[in-house]
Amino acid sequence: MSEAYGYGKVILFGEHFVVYGIPAIAAGISKKTVATIGAGDKPGIEIVDNRPAVEGYKEKYAEQQEESVGLMGPAFGVDFGEKPVKITLGGELFCASGVGASAASCVAIARAISGYFRLGLSDEKINAIAYEGEKAYAGNPSGIDNTASTYGGLVYFVKNFDRPNTMERPVLKAPLYVIMASTGITTKTKVAVEGVRQRKEQEPEKYAGLFKEAEALVAEARKALEEGNAGEVGALMAKNHGLLQQIGVSCEELDGLVDAANSAGAVGAKMTGGGMGGYMVALVRQEDQDRISDELTRAGATHTIKAEIR
Repeated sequence: MSEAYGYGKVILFGEHFVVYGIPAIAAGISKKTVATIGAGDKPGIEIVDNRPAVEGYKEKYAEQQEESVGLMGPAFGVDFGEKPVKITLGGELFCASGVGASAASCVAIARAISGYFRLGLSDEKINAIAYEGEKAYAGNPSGIDNTASTYGGLVYFVKNFDRPNTMERPVLKAPLYVIMASTGITTKTKVAVEGVRQRKEQEPEKYAGLFKEAEALVAEARKALEEGNAGEVGALMAKNHGLLQQIGVSCEELDGLVDAANSAGAVGAKMTGGGMGGYMVALVRQEDQDRISDELTRAGATHTIKAEIR
């Protein structure tokens, strides 16, 4: 048997814009997906999905999960026909759109296979394999989700098209405390990404301005995070949410939860991830975490995650 994990993730700044080479800041959170692997009784890689999840989430993504495993399989150099495996997914990460559930599963699966067959794969290789798996879910993934899921902590990420991606690890002066609240709406990242692409082509001048704003905002956010200026980080999260609204990836339910978090005293709040449903994230003071989580539940969140970023 072998057991391995992938971190859940939150994108603090730059989702969607990151696909086009704009920097983004994400983090692995303290909740994980765990993969347990053992010998299978039929050829191939069998996945048993016992993760906690929004109703319908696992069923909606079952086809993509199978495709994802198929995309990752060849990278291991193992004949799974001769050496079949059964992988059971579990852990405490509550799966819904926007928390990096697919990336966490890809990373956990890759690590479990590496451990089971004693392949000794580095984190860099695990990350690269998970990126291949993410293509089944996102079509044209930026790579930020699997990077945060592999390494954890704060990640400054730039997708480069003519050289390896940029990944830096900004250092926080103190932990950040966040609440992620789910709308209960399961969405497909591929659909959201494609929608942005189409609107960008239809309104190039508008989107050029929005993308320029997004790039400047990430630079300010990195500085504020490194300086430990939580108030500035929160203000920039609000601006980022506004940009995401303008490119059409937020929705009434996300906006309602963001407003509820702000009214309850969050330091900052925004949608996170692909949007059109899924999760929002609120930056909060540690002592307010339980209270604001309860307020978000009263405001309609179907599930909340209280997490820490170090």
